[in-house]
Amino acid sequence: MGSGQVTSSVSSEFKGKHVTVAGLGVSGLPAAKVLHGLGAIVTAVNDGADERARAQAAELEALGITVRLGDGDTLPEGTELIVTAPGWKPDKPLFAAAERAGVPVWGDVELAWRLRGPDAAPWLAVTGTNGKTTTVQMLAAILKAAGLRTAAVGNIGVSLLDAVLGEEQYDVLAVELSSYQLHWAPSLRAHSAAVLNLAPDHLDWHGSMEAYAADKGRIYEGNRVACVYNAADKATEDLVREADVEEGCRAVGFTLGTPAPSQLGVVEGILVDRAFVENRQKNAQELAEVADVNPPAPHNIANALAAAALARAYGVPAKAVRDGLRAFTPDAHRIAHVADVDGVAYVDDSKATNTHAAEASLAAYESIVWIAGGLAKGATFDELVTKSAPRLRGAVLIGADRALIREALARHAPEVPVVDLDRTDTGAMRAAVQEARRLAQAGDTVLLAPACASMDMFANYNKRGDAFADAVRELGSADG
Repeated sequence: MGSGQVTSSVSSEFKGKHVTVAGLGVSGLPAAKVLHGLGAIVTAVNDGADERARAQAAELEALGITVRLGDGDTLPEGTELIVTAPGWKPDKPLFAAAERAGVPVWGDVELAWRLRGPDAAPWLAVTGTNGKTTTVQMLAAILKAAGLRTAAVGNIGVSLLDAVLGEEQYDVLAVELSSYQLHWAPSLRAHSAAVLNLAPDHLDWHGSMEAYAADKGRIYEGNRVACVYNAADKATEDLVREADVEEGCRAVGFTLGTPAPSQLGVVEGILVDRAFVENRQKNAQELAEVADVNPPAPHNIANALAAAALARAYGVPAKAVRDGLRAFTPDAHRIAHVADVDGVAYVDDSKATNTHAAEASLAAYESIVWIAGGLAKGATFDELVTKSAPRLRGAVLIGADRALIREALARHAPEVPVVDLDRTDTGAMRAAVQEARRLAQAGDTVLLAPACASMDMFANYNKRGDAFADAVRELGSADG
C-alpha cells in the first residue's frame, strides 16, 4: 500500500495554479514546498515578520516562492486556492475576502488527503478535547504489535504531508486531528474515527461550543467501518448520529463499565470487546488487563479502549491489543509518577491545562493535595471543585488566575485548607511543593494538575512539569 507517490492526475491539478499558503511554520513551510514542487505558483503570506519568519521566508524565496511577511489579511491577486495553517481563525479578513471571491480554503490535512495515491494507507483518526496524543500513540503501538507498518501522525508533530508523500510505505496511519485541522478538511474520509470527549475549549477560535462540536464531528463524515464514541459523553454519541457515513458503518461505544453489545468496556479488571466478535449479544473477547495500561488511571483506560476499538475496526487480533498496550510508554508530564517521599506519592500531570483534563486526573486518586493555577483561558472552576472536593486534603495555588480557583474552593469546599502563593519567580514551584508536603499525610498524592495554561510563569507545560519534578527530587535528596 504505497504512500510515496502523487498520481499524475492530482499533480496536474496544481500545475500553474495560483495558490496562497497562509501562515509559515510547522504546516505552512512543507505545504508551500510541496505545492511549488507540483508546479503551482505559490505565494506565502504571514502575519508576523519576526526572525523565525524571515528565516523561513528566505528558505522559500531561494526556491522561487513569493513571500509576503507582515500582511496575512489581504488576498493576493489571482489566488485560486488558499492552504492555511490550522491555527488561523476562520474570521480572519483573508478568509472573508476568499469567500467573496469564491476561493476555496483548505488546511494542510485537506491537502495531504487529496495528494494521497490510489493505494494510499487508510487513516484511523482520533480527536477530542483531551487524550488525543496518548490514544493515537497507543493505537500506533497496537498496530505495530500486529506487524503493521504504521506511524502516529498529524497534530502529534509528524506532518501528514510528510507521511503521505515520503518514501516510507505504510499499511495504515494513526492520525491525531485537532478541531482546527478538522475545520479546514472538508473532504477527509477516515476508515474509522473516534471522538474521545467534548468539553469547552478553544471557544475563542470557534466562536461557540456548537461550532467547536461541529468541527470535531467532521471526523466521522464518510467513515467506512466504525464511528467510535464515548458512552459516558452523550455529546460524542450525538455527533455519530448526525454524521453522514458509508453504508454498513457502525457506531461503537467505549465505557469504563460493563459493555453492552457493540461496545468495548471493562469487566472485573479485564478490557473486553463486545463489538468486533461473532454473536456480540452473547460473546465477549478478552483484550488486555487494566494492569496492562500505563498508567491505569480511569481516563487513560478510556483512551486505551478507544485505541483498541479503532485497531479492532481495522481487524487487529486481540493479542496485538494487549502487546501494544504493554509496549506503550506515555509522554512526559501526563499523570507521571515522579517519586514517593515519606509515604506520599508525587504525580506530574502538567499536561492537564484545562478543567476537563484536571477533573480526569483528580478522579484517579483518593486523597489529594492539589497544586493548581496558571492562565485560566476564560475557564470557570465551580464544577471541577464540586466534583473533586471529597478527594481534596488541601490545595496549593499558583499563577495569574489562582484567585478564580481559590474562590471556587471557598464556595464549594470551604473545609479544604488552601495555600495561596503570591509569587511568580523561578522558586515558586519549589515553594508550592514544600507547602504541599506540609499539607500531605502518608498515603496521600501530591498532584500537579493545574487546570490552566502555563505561559504566565513558564515557557510551556513541559517546563512547568520539569520544575515540579526537580522540586520533588530535591525533597527526596534532602531526606536522603
